Amino acid sequence: MSILEIIFISLALALDAFAVSLAGGAYFGKATARQKFRLSFHFGLFQFIMPIIGWIIGSRIVNMIKDYDHWIALIILFVIGAKMIYDSLNGEEARIAKDISKGMTMVGLSIATSIDALAVGFSFGIIGTVIIFPSLIIGITAAIMSLIGIRLGEILSVKFGNKVIFFGGLILILIGLNIVREHLQLF
Repeated sequence: MSILEIIFISLALALDAFAVSLAGGAYFGKATARQKFRLSFHFGLFQFIMPIIGWIIGSRIVNMIKDYDHWIALIILFVIGAKMIYDSLNGEEARIAKDISKGMTMVGLSIATSIDALAVGFSFGIIGTVIIFPSLIIGITAAIMSLIGIRLGEILSVKFGNKVIFFGGLILILIGLNIVREHLQLF
């Protein structure tokens, strides 16, 4: 597999992390350095680890979860997106009440944005690709795209306020629905 192919795969896998980070930046309004680090680090880490896990566990486990992995991603993204929409309708104070870069919310977002990387790792195992270098590129790309997404979300939040948080939550829900649509091969 060429470096160019790995970069394109990395960019495609990083789009979910970018979109979630965009919503996160809007949600924070002005993210602290710690929040930026936590989001980008965890998204990069999970995007790095999931292909390795997919490569290691092989088809048996992937086949066991492939029937419902899309529903797990949808539920996680829907709950977080709905909470962001709710918070956006309740004003500025709600934004500060919950830090999405901490705890189980952060873990849930990291898993939801990296499930597709698990399948990529499995496919790398099938074609005999060495996994560490591609996983490293995938993780670094996701971390960089996350930082870009956070910053863009902050800029949009300043300009458009809670409307961006509302649309950020809506984007998370739409990403979850798109994951299900793609999995079920609907329209």
